[in-house]
Amino acid sequence: MNQRIGILTGGGDAPGLNAVIRGVAKTLLLKGVEIFGIEDGFEGLIHNHVRPINFDDVSGIIARGGTILGTSNHGDPTRDLPQAIGNYRKWKFDGLVVIGGDGTLKIAHEFSKKGARIVAVPKTIDNDVAATHVTFGFDSAVTVAGSAIESLHSTADAHRRIMVVEVMGRTAGWIALYAGVAGGADVILIPELSMDLDEVAEYIRERHKTRRFTLVVLAEGVGSALRVGPELQKKTGYEARVTVLGHLQRAGHPTPTDRILSTRFGCGAAELVLRGA
Repeated sequence: MNQRIGILTGGGDAPGLNAVIRGVAKTLLLKGVEIFGIEDGFEGLIHNHVRPINFDDVSGIIARGGTILGTSNHGDPTRDLPQAIGNYRKWKFDGLVVIGGDGTLKIAHEFSKKGARIVAVPKTIDNDVAATHVTFGFDSAVTVAGSAIESLHSTADAHRRIMVVEVMGRTAGWIALYAGVAGGADVILIPELSMDLDEVAEYIRERHKTRRFTLVVLAEGVGSALRVGPELQKKTGYEARVTVLGHLQRAGHPTPTDRILSTRFGCGAAELVLRGA
């Protein structure tokens, strides 16, 4: 009897999700495995929103942003764990490929304790899933943020301003650090290091003796740019403007680097399924 495998994407979207789905599906379909897409993360398993996946479904999606299966990061579906497990068994799945970050993988672990077989693919643009070297979506987010920071040089210089750019990263400053360095930022504030706005303000005042502007990049976990910008303006006497990149960092096409990494993750997950791991 052929294997029947479910696949889902959970948590926030990340560029490269579709490339992972494609890598999993094409590898397994070629081996005669039946693939079923679960819509909107674990919520889809709870509400029985499941559909077959074939070659046509994954054709041409390697460069597409978002996820063809949809995703959800609303609440903790473990409250409906019995119903979800019931549907897992109803569909006679031999296992699930779960693509997600910390929250999604914690839920997947609860499933595994109830007997579900799981292969997990780590996902986050923040690059902070434990036991990984790099996660897909990170390079795409850095590319967007770095380009924005670089572009802000000209308007900052024209008006002698402080430009404060907020990027994603609640507990990890990878995006701020990489994008800040790549974009030529003058100050980079990350959650891993304590922030002293008085010290930052002193640096900016000294810098503006010979320079016309200052670019400040901060990760959202440090604080809101909407607060930091006015504070720095008050402390330095220089006009400050704020840019919050927000969901732009998740949007659009994955970079070629993320497409390749995602494909490798997808094929790797499929190989684990085929090995029964």
